Amino acid sequence: MQQGDFMARALELAARGRGRTSPNPMVGAVVVKDGQIVGEGFHERAGRAHAEVVALRCAGELAKGADLYVNLEPCSHYGRTPPCVEAIIQAGIKKVYASITDPNPLVCGRGIARLREAGVEVSVGLGAEQAAKLNEVFIKYMATGFPFVIMKTAMSLDGKIATKTGDARWISSASSRRLTHQLRDEVDAIMVGSGTVCADNPRLTTRLPEGGRDPIRVIIDSQRRVPPTARVFDPGRVILATTKADPPLPPHVEMILFPGPKVDLIELAKALADREITSVLLEGGAGLNAAAIQAGIVDKVMFFLAPLIIGGEGAPTPVGGVGVDQLRDAQPLYDLQVCRVEEDILVEGYLRREGVVHRTC
Repeated sequence: MQQGDFMARALELAARGRGRTSPNPMVGAVVVKDGQIVGEGFHERAGRAHAEVVALRCAGELAKGADLYVNLEPCSHYGRTPPCVEAIIQAGIKKVYASITDPNPLVCGRGIARLREAGVEVSVGLGAEQAAKLNEVFIKYMATGFPFVIMKTAMSLDGKIATKTGDARWISSASSRRLTHQLRDEVDAIMVGSGTVCADNPRLTTRLPEGGRDPIRVIIDSQRRVPPTARVFDPGRVILATTKADPPLPPHVEMILFPGPKVDLIELAKALADREITSVLLEGGAGLNAAAIQAGIVDKVMFFLAPLIIGGEGAPTPVGGVGVDQLRDAQPLYDLQVCRVEEDILVEGYLRREGVVHRTC
């Protein structure tokens, strides 16, 4: 095996923590000695041992004089767990290969500096592009103080998300809907507007054959249109963003109150980040989607195109609002990817050219 293979294994291990490590990053680590893997591990969830510590424990005495491959700079500060750099030094690791530096200001270069100070050789950059892509949510959160927002929608080939009567079940295929529930299982929160709740009365839960984790439900309801009996208020963590304090809410529902007349989406995004919500799946209607794009809080879009033609001037489209006057002002997508999901076509792209490029400290 080559160096790239060892880092690829570290990235593969890191991905096993997807949807479970927030607000921490996904990290995998591999200990290599004499060309053989002698220990490996990944960060399972916040509060548990970091990947480097798990891998070092697995390697035991074999870690002395070995190399360590990790997709993110080892931490150098006390958080929920002790700093990994000290464990690496004490284990006698000879060289550390790290894909990227940690964007967390508490770490950012300090872990590498501490290792070098202790005589450990450090190489940064192996697998950097893949590592930045894997932890795009963590990087955005740490670099900007905002959550990473994915706008997801399903529409017909002629751009309709429902018929003129509001019938929308089901535009996308069963496989596309399963992928949506997989996304719900992986993000911290799901966000919708009052229109979606009033029209569909959704639960906004994760429904996978193997179970899954329900995201925090974030409801934007400026004028308190959503009835208290709505299924979205079922037990579980719910956040209501509104401009009206009354009527009272169930005790498990947190209210974020804005001065009005509408919820400020930028301020809401900041408030969610303050609550360690690092990723949001936006499943809004035309109005909320347009407002989110205009506010600049959307990072990535996922459009499921179904092989259907619905028609009708009154049938809603994924993005409403006033739109643009000139094509040159239209929102382009970057790093575009297109794939087949059963009979549907999934189009993914980023709304900023920099996408998941990792800026070093």
